[in-house]
Amino acid sequence: MNPATPHPAATVMLVRDAPGGVEVFLMQRRAAGVFGGLHVFPGGKLDSGDAEADWAQRSTGPGDAEASRILGVTRGGLAYWVACIRECFEEAGVLLADEGADALLEWRGAAQRARFADWRARLNGREPGVFRNMCEAEGLRLATQRLAYVAHWITPQDQKSRFSTRFFVARAPAAQSAIHDGRETVGSRWMRPEEALAGFRRGELALISPTFRNLEAICGYPSADALLEDKRRLPRATGQAIRPRTAPGGAWVDEVIAVDADGLEIS
Repeated sequence: MNPATPHPAATVMLVRDAPGGVEVFLMQRRAAGVFGGLHVFPGGKLDSGDAEADWAQRSTGPGDAEASRILGVTRGGLAYWVACIRECFEEAGVLLADEGADALLEWRGAAQRARFADWRARLNGREPGVFRNMCEAEGLRLATQRLAYVAHWITPQDQKSRFSTRFFVARAPAAQSAIHDGRETVGSRWMRPEEALAGFRRGELALISPTFRNLEAICGYPSADALLEDKRRLPRATGQAIRPRTAPGGAWVDEVIAVDADGLEIS
């Protein structure tokens, strides 16, 4: 049987500075369904609205040509940045958006918090077009320039549900609070990546390979700024992705595989 075609997806590692070092936001999935019980970063599948052409005018970072160059695809790259921000707001309640000239959105008072909580509830309720409607009504531009691309992972070929996921990292806005949605995710916490990995090794945190490998990739940085600066210097458009597979004996092996101009694995 041929492997299922992976769904395009985007995930963001939200980070912040803390006295013990850089911390990252992790959420725990509900027990049922895909990734049940796992600790994950905010993220999910792209939807059709993420690819609408005028997001380039409604965002502060790369246009589609530059975003596609960074990801190594022919077109449609900006949709991953848009999906990343949309999913982050939906799942973690953090909205990476500017409300003025490079002025990151802040929560100012109970009325504004309640208004954006309602937008988030409507987004979680799958109301058509609500993310775009929110940006228009609130006068927002997506803060895509605040995301740094990190890695490309593809789900193993033997899985029924597969994803071609782009991983990003972003500093969490200081004036917003991250919290799980209580629907797809039932718990959340800020942790140093080193602590999360130690918890995984002790059997206290359930992580899959893309999560702990990307946690490893953000260890050891003195600040969120240093982390973001380093990731933005990484070479791009390698024509490769990482795909885990099960080796004899049941161990997981992370393979580097070739991908085509659409970001799909080459057989």
